[in-house]
Amino acid sequence: MTRTLLLIELKGGNDGLNTLVPYADAKYRELRGGIGVPRERVLQLDEKVGVHEKLLPLMEAWKAGDLAIVQGVGYPYPNRSHFRSIEIWDTASASSQTLSEGWVAQAFNGASLAKGVGVDCIVADTNALPATGPSLRTIVMQDAENFLRQANAVRPASVPGDGGNPALHHLLSVRREINAAAAGLRDRLHDVPAPAEAYGQEFPLGRQLDLATRILAAKVPVVAIKVALGGFDTHANQAPTHERLLAFLAANLATLRRNLIAADLWKDVVVVTYSEFGRRARQNASGGTDHGTSAPQFVMGGGVKGGLHGAYPSLSDLQDGDLRHTVDFRDVFATLARGCWGQSFDFGVRQPQRLGFLA
Repeated sequence: MTRTLLLIELKGGNDGLNTLVPYADAKYRELRGGIGVPRERVLQLDEKVGVHEKLLPLMEAWKAGDLAIVQGVGYPYPNRSHFRSIEIWDTASASSQTLSEGWVAQAFNGASLAKGVGVDCIVADTNALPATGPSLRTIVMQDAENFLRQANAVRPASVPGDGGNPALHHLLSVRREINAAAAGLRDRLHDVPAPAEAYGQEFPLGRQLDLATRILAAKVPVVAIKVALGGFDTHANQAPTHERLLAFLAANLATLRRNLIAADLWKDVVVVTYSEFGRRARQNASGGTDHGTSAPQFVMGGGVKGGLHGAYPSLSDLQDGDLRHTVDFRDVFATLARGCWGQSFDFGVRQPQRLGFLA
């Protein structure tokens, strides 16, 4: 079976330690005397870890067994630059390697995709790199209403001849494909009702999830949809900003789950969060955290095997003040490629680790 992957980028570097909290570890209190999440504000998942109380809306999915949390996700020789690290994630490259093709596109190299409406991936934020490559037809669109207005304004143009010019022939061919894709999407989205439950609009993610829900309800045969929530670069006064972001993320993911269950689509979707890196284990002098390494990823969907996966990194065995990753993010991507699309691709990992979060 084919599932649609809904990628949620947490831009800026989400603090994994205050998201999935090692509340029982005394070292956590020592490292985070000022910004650590008090034990009474942690929703305990087992005898060692729990999630921040602002993630309470996700507990319904946790109890239902369709929320998995992959612990300690990162990569060898981590890079602490926002731009370089997100590029590493988006292209599933090694730390020392630069690739121009996104990991979703790589997974489909050599594969034949259904023509559908002429679109394979839809990106609702500004970073389309994961779906960039010759094997996929990817479009960037911000919201359904705006797209429908623009698509309705597109009229079939009289196509001039190419005069035997191969370059002009290619450009005209691409133009026809884009117009056809816009018309196909317009027709699919036009009669789709609004989601049963509205999304919060405090951040653009709400509008993006509304669009994603409409695309899924319209049965547009895309392999992936990408959205994003920014603001996670919490160098100073972290607690209020991080809590606000976690609360918004959790509330809207819970709304997404209810909407997709109501539309009988939850089993056909896998929702995954990711961020360019986690934060340093020790808080800084400004009540915040600086760029770090590994962090947890959340995976949700009707076909997800819920629970904790992977091992929580040790707080007593840090590397240059950072958590040592226990799961390579490329193994997460390989699991998604196989479980969502039936594509076998190991993204260059020498000793792939099989992860069991997808049924």
